[in-house]
Amino acid sequence: MAGHTARQASQPAGAGLTAAGEIVKRQDPDRFLTALFAPAEKRGTLLLLYAFNHELARAREVASEPPVALIRLHWWREVIEGTFKRHPIAEPLRAAIASGELNGADLLAMVDAREPETDPAITTTAEWRDYLRGTAGGLAVAAGRLLGASDPEALRPLGAAYGAAGVLRSARTLARHGRCLLPEDCLARHGLSPEAVTLAPESPDLAPVLVDLAGEGRTMLRDGASVRVERTAIAAVLPAVLAGRDLHRIAARSLPASPGPRGLGDRLAVTAAALFGKLPAAGGR
Repeated sequence: MAGHTARQASQPAGAGLTAAGEIVKRQDPDRFLTALFAPAEKRGTLLLLYAFNHELARAREVASEPPVALIRLHWWREVIEGTFKRHPIAEPLRAAIASGELNGADLLAMVDAREPETDPAITTTAEWRDYLRGTAGGLAVAAGRLLGASDPEALRPLGAAYGAAGVLRSARTLARHGRCLLPEDCLARHGLSPEAVTLAPESPDLAPVLVDLAGEGRTMLRDGASVRVERTAIAAVLPAVLAGRDLHRIAARSLPASPGPRGLGDRLAVTAAALFGKLPAAGGR
């Protein structure tokens, strides 16, 4: 029964997408694009994994107070451990774990990695790197394992690089919602603080901070540059293509404060990497 439910989660209903697919298409269009290059028989479960990641990210976004976010994260721990919960992706997620398609330990690690988002601030750049390696990096590991990568753990820095680019792309948007995921020590080097960023999100000159942290992201890309990924698992690392392009723009101070939808160049870069099975050099255009 579990395997049947997991297969249902991996297949569109009629001509449309599953609930998980709809969530990812709407809320995480970058990963939706890259998931299209996964093998057809794995694509639905990959979208389910990405929808789960979105729900973890939402834990702090929708919570009025940090303790409420911790409760939401614990709710997902219980789902992974087998507790029945009513949610569009909870039952398919439990089924995918039961069938062996998804690794429960990977998912629990992703939940744990979200806890720093409930803290008042991320104190140091080292802690920021660890946070990214656990969240977006952990997601890349789980995706790689699902798609049959021979060394899923080797994908962690590439996933973390995409996480870094995502935090930097969304820094102003997060600040408008009273949140700052930039490390305090880097902000302090440029005369800023998390409070200064969130109290007046349009005022501080964040560009020097973002440039510094883009360098951290590009280092993550270089750390993953030697990874060899099987063609069947290439979708797990395709977000790194977009990370390289975004980090280049941030370092060149050419990324808009509120980036819009992906342009043709980004989509073609992902397609080329998928077709040729090769990621571009760190920070390439």
